Order: sequence, then C-alpha cells, then structure tokens
Amino acid sequence: MDTVLREGKSKIICAGPDGGSLILRYKDTATAFNGEKKEDLAGKGKLNAAISNQLYAYLAENGVETHLIEVLDETSALVRKADIVMVEVIVRNAAAGSFSKKYGVPEGTALKNTVTEFSLKDDALGDPMINESQITALGLADEQELACMTGLALRVNGLLCALFEKAGVRLIDFKLEFGRYQGRLILCDEISPDSCRLWDADTEQKLDKDRFRRDLGDVLGGYREILRRLQDVRQV
Repeated sequence: MDTVLREGKSKIICAGPDGGSLILRYKDTATAFNGEKKEDLAGKGKLNAAISNQLYAYLAENGVETHLIEVLDETSALVRKADIVMVEVIVRNAAAGSFSKKYGVPEGTALKNTVTEFSLKDDALGDPMINESQITALGLADEQELACMTGLALRVNGLLCALFEKAGVRLIDFKLEFGRYQGRLILCDEISPDSCRLWDADTEQKLDKDRFRRDLGDVLGGYREILRRLQDVRQV
C-alpha cells in the first residue's frame, strides 16, 4: 500500500517509487466555501482525473512543462515532486464569482483584457487575495518568479481558450498552481471543472463546480459533458 503523505480536500498525495516523484490520487469529495460545504459524489475523482490528464497532455504537446509523468489508473497519476509555490494564479476572461460581487459586474461580462490575480495558498486563512509586493515581502516568490508565473498562466490561458472554443465551451476563469522543479517553474496540481468556470458557449449553462456551489443539480453531468467534448476535439 502506498504511503500517504498528505490529504487535501479533493486529492491524496502519496510517496512515489523514487525520491523525485509522487502519486496523486483524485477523491470523489466535492467541497465549496473553503470546505464548509462538502459531499461525496461517486465518480467525481475519475472525471476530474480524466479531464486534467487530457488538458495536461494537450499543454505538454504545446510546450508547457507540467508535473505529469504518467497516468497510472483512472484516479491516480505519477507526478514530478516539486516545491509548490504557495501562491495561486487566477486568470479571468469574463466576470464571475467573487469578481462580479466585488466590482458589481454582471456574470458573463467579457473583460476588456485578461485579468490575472494572486491568492495565498492557505486553506486556514481562506486563500486570501495577495498582491505582488506582499508576495515578495513574505518571501513566497521573487519578482522573476512572479513574472514567469504570470507569463505561463497567460500562455496556458491562450491554449485552453483555443481548445475549449473548439469544444463549444467558454472558459470564464480558472486557477493554476506552480512548483519549483530543478531550477525552473512547472505547472502542478490539476486543471478541471473544480478549478475552472466552464460555460456552454451557446446556452451559458454552467458545466463546472458552480453546479455544486449553487445547488444547480446534476454536478457530474456537467463534468461528463466537459470530458465528452474534450475527447471529441482531441481526437480530431
């Protein structure tokens, strides 16, 4: 049995076969509002794993280095062991969620330029927003790393927007995590409906975790639809 190193809200991290790797296991647990709302949804882990693996493969094909080494099974992947930067990068193409609430902008409003934001990766503090000078003051990352993370996030955004557009999906916003690996930054964690807002391009139907957050029902139906569409366009 693999040695569990830590367990998060949606994933379990286990020791890998060597010192340079880890095993990432996706859980069926859905959480929202910093863990205040929680429910197990059978099959969610498989869906998130499949979607994230598809997206990571696509990004790797387009020159973005990620932590993914190998898919092990339906819910597990072998990944590179990286020193996670404790700052999440949020990319927004349209107003939604907290952005809409803070600034009084109707959800779905296209933004005149892509917005990048940072949040402190700390569940106990509620992942608060943090700016560049605060990040460097706390020693979480230096200016060069912040510029690199921002540049990579925008590159990922361009690639994902192009892919999702082919799938008839509007990428509203998403968050990314990065890690230090052999002197460079690589993309880590996951990209899935848990970490993205994904709307049907025609109907604006939500196909992401907002279905769980807002009690819209058929949470996994949205995830399955995202996977189906990705598989369709990735086969082209």
